[in-house]
Amino acid sequence: MVVREEVRKMKSVAPLVAGLSNEKRCNALILIADRLEEKKEEIFIENKKDLDFAAQNGVAESIVKRLKFDEGKLRDVVAGIKQLISLEDPIGKLTLHRELDTDLILKRITCPIGVIGIIFEARPDALVQISTLCIRSGNCPVLKGGKETTNTNRILFNIIYEAVLEAGFPEGCMLAVEQHNEIDELLKCEGLVDLLIPRGSNAFVRYIMDNTHIPVMGHADGICHIYVDEWADIDTAIKVILDAKTQYTAACNAVETLLINRNQLLIKNFIPRLIEALAENGIKLRGTSEITALADEFYKNHPVNTEADNSENVNQKLDYETIDESEFKEYLSLIVSARFVDNLDEAADFINQHGSHHTDCIITSSDDNADRFMQLVDSAGVYRNCSTRFADGFRYGFGAEVGISTSKIHARGPVGLEGLVTYKYMLTGRGHIVGEYASGQKSFHHKDLL
Repeated sequence: MVVREEVRKMKSVAPLVAGLSNEKRCNALILIADRLEEKKEEIFIENKKDLDFAAQNGVAESIVKRLKFDEGKLRDVVAGIKQLISLEDPIGKLTLHRELDTDLILKRITCPIGVIGIIFEARPDALVQISTLCIRSGNCPVLKGGKETTNTNRILFNIIYEAVLEAGFPEGCMLAVEQHNEIDELLKCEGLVDLLIPRGSNAFVRYIMDNTHIPVMGHADGICHIYVDEWADIDTAIKVILDAKTQYTAACNAVETLLINRNQLLIKNFIPRLIEALAENGIKLRGTSEITALADEFYKNHPVNTEADNSENVNQKLDYETIDESEFKEYLSLIVSARFVDNLDEAADFINQHGSHHTDCIITSSDDNADRFMQLVDSAGVYRNCSTRFADGFRYGFGAEVGISTSKIHARGPVGLEGLVTYKYMLTGRGHIVGEYASGQKSFHHKDLL
């Protein structure tokens, strides 16, 4: 397949897709949800092939978790599709209505972006989310999934594409590419592809950004922080940290770094609880020397009997190691970094310098501290007393997401329907010409009509 020629055809049908009615786009989603459930056993068979391949080739556990497509994943994507259907049509919204002068009317109307290339790794559920979001927003998707999910992606794409054609979409409105070299072909389709959205590792996203002239939206990594403030409720802190680390460790919104206020009362009451909680949940700690020194002290005062039996009453010992803060990173596994900070401002400064501007949280009972943290931290999501795992399009009520953007232009945070539309200005006059205004014969009165 010559990707450029296929994308060129897609570019020509993109206006037709943009012009489809809201009813037709919703009907396509209804068909997709029905077909996915009807053919779920066929999907699971293909997914097992991918899982078997992963097992035979030593694919990392974090990737295996992402590529699995089971009843739970199917239930989630179908729920996402149904939520998408219930949302307001993102196309054709009037966002500005202004009379520049008598009978010279300006409107700003939302419209689809056009052709969107989405390149993602080992996430078959992402293929469904991305496809349905593009369909609902009137865009044409070019989909490139990871080789680890080739079989699952292929059957999912075929089911979805057949459903949209049945719903009356034009042929060529969707495209799936499978070969690795086709990524480079896609990256050279400037002028034909309007936007690229990469989802994957830091190195993968950086490669996309560095090798194309097409606009790219997304994030390179997800180094999320939780700051435990001096006014933190300890039970809340432990509960939130455990969820943010363990609920789905391979996700980009899992917490990777803990920042703990150096308040002595907090240290006395919180650190022992944290050590026990991390150990009980199999989470490894990679902390600065101050942090690990407290772990040494804790086990000096609370020795673990390693010769005891494996009964549930025997405490596990925390796996911990001293590292420099320059080694803190995105783990995507049951490992968390930790260091102390003197105050909230130092925490915010550390996050802004070393984080990925994805999602960061403060645990505090102080309204003033929460407000200051949420103002100072320059991230797409800033939270108070809740898990960073909430950074998700479905949980935000967007239906789903094509990804999470840490940029500040066009879309930020979970990118749902609103992030997949742009706008155009429509100006209607009656023979108006600029010369009459430049000469002073006429003047603008700029009257808003909304």
